[in-house]
Amino acid sequence: MLNPNVETFLGCDCGYEEAEAVLFGAPFDSTTSYRPGARFASRVMRAESYGLETYSPYLDRDLTDRKVFDSGDLELCFGDTEQVLLDIEARASTILEDGKLPVMIGGEHLVTLGAVRAAFAKYPDLHVIHFDAHTDLRDDYLGAKLSHAAVIRRAWELLGDGRIYQFGIRSGDRSEFQWAKEGHTALHPFDFEGLAQTMENLSDKPIYFTLDLDVLDPSIFPGTGTPEAGGVGFLDLLRAIRQVCKGRVVACDINELSPHYDQSGVSTAVACKVLRELLLSLRL
Repeated sequence: MLNPNVETFLGCDCGYEEAEAVLFGAPFDSTTSYRPGARFASRVMRAESYGLETYSPYLDRDLTDRKVFDSGDLELCFGDTEQVLLDIEARASTILEDGKLPVMIGGEHLVTLGAVRAAFAKYPDLHVIHFDAHTDLRDDYLGAKLSHAAVIRRAWELLGDGRIYQFGIRSGDRSEFQWAKEGHTALHPFDFEGLAQTMENLSDKPIYFTLDLDVLDPSIFPGTGTPEAGGVGFLDLLRAIRQVCKGRVVACDINELSPHYDQSGVSTAVACKVLRELLLSLRL
């Protein structure tokens, strides 16, 4: 008997009803400020994930022992950014309402806002852990309030002071760093120093974890729209992911892979491995 050709991320092929986590793609990059292409990440990652093993020697865990359903990519309207965010919010809300953990593959970083809105609606005391090279704290970018350069500022408008923690930051406008220093976010530049204490302080608070892959150094991960020298190493990132996932992560995403800027395919392979480790680190 022949079956339909349905491509999922490696090992994420259980049924929806039994799933503990649900993967979905948000292929959108219309507000990218430098080099577009992140819309192709989820599709390419699914195809290339089969170059990996389901087993992680870092964690001694296997994706075949996890119950993860891959719901595919959303069909998003590139001409209407607010509608895109509404569609993302609706998908994340459905997953949360069904008692499952949404895991989104971007796309540019603005897609995070839709999923944060959904998580905040269910968890009013939500906190955000943000790994990135960039502050993403602009009030607007060239007049646009909805921009990947302003996504964390928009999240702050929902959550308020004291609930956003940023790590690995090494790029941004001076005014963004000054705004963070006023106490609006807890910004930790360059690396993950302070993450362990942050997680201890958050205890059992609900956490949205957003991971912009350009937190990695471009020597490791060149396939991104806005590469920034001076990033963290791969093993440092894995250790940091494990620290965050010891907490109460209720929703998460990875974003900003632009696969065609790295013709070797190494950046996509790195992104796939990061996603595997994230899925295996979550408390499901």
